[in-house]
Formats: sequence, C-alpha cells, structure tokens
Amino acid sequence: MLSSLTRRTLRTGILLSAALFSTTALMTQQSQTTLKRGPITSTSPASGEQMFNAYCAVCHGKDGKGGGPAAVALKTPPPDLSTLDQRHGGKYPAAYVASVIRFGTESSPAHGTKDMPIWGPAFASVSGGISTASEVTMRINNLTHYIETLQAK
Repeated sequence: MLSSLTRRTLRTGILLSAALFSTTALMTQQSQTTLKRGPITSTSPASGEQMFNAYCAVCHGKDGKGGGPAAVALKTPPPDLSTLDQRHGGKYPAAYVASVIRFGTESSPAHGTKDMPIWGPAFASVSGGISTASEVTMRINNLTHYIETLQAK
C-alpha cells in the first residue's frame, strides 16, 4: 500500500506531467506556420522597392536581413540580403542577384527546394501573361538595384 504522502506526490507528478505535455503540444501547434502560395500580384515594374515589399519581404524582411514573417516556416532561413556585398569581397554582386531572381540557384538549400520562387517565369505571368521580355528584365533589374540599397554600410 502506498502512503497518503506518496499518493499525493505521485498524483501531483502526473498532473504536472500532463500540464507540461499539454503546454508543449499547444506551443508546438502555435509555432508551426505554413506558407500559403497564391498567385503573384501585380506591382509597378519601375519600383524595385514596391516589388521587394510585395514579393521578397515576407521571407527576407523589409530590411533584407531574413526576418520576414514567413521565415519561420522555411526549412532553411532566408539569407541576409543586406550583407551581399560583404560576402562578395566588398562588391555588390548585381549579376549574381539578378540571376538568382530570374533562375533560382541550386547551390542554396532554400532555393534548391523551391522555398523561393523563381521570379523570371512569375514576372512573365504577372500581367496576365502579356508581360514582355523587356518588362521582365526591367523588373529584375529594378529589384536587383533596390536590394543593393539595402547593403549595410
């Protein structure tokens, strides 16, 4: 037979374990964020800032540092775009950035798993499929130039 104190201790331990399990399950459930993919919305091809805020900031954050609201749902955190020049010998790699936007990259796990859309085809479809190649190029160039303004100085 268990003593009254032992039964109380055991019951308290079971209740605490159940409460801890419930709290952990609730926290885990709340921290799981899923990305909802939808059609691309139209923005001005002339505004790199507008495109960045509409297409990129959700993952990369408005400052480009990788802290956007959807970043927690990604398998690999988005890179800090404000340090691109530092990571490339002090020179902003505009051609590289434009290439990643247009074609994606296989060298980055986030891009390799398609967490980041490949924007070339997306930009081609943004105006109902009537975007011209020159408009797609303008969008990519203006977005690339805007990302350059985010570089930490």
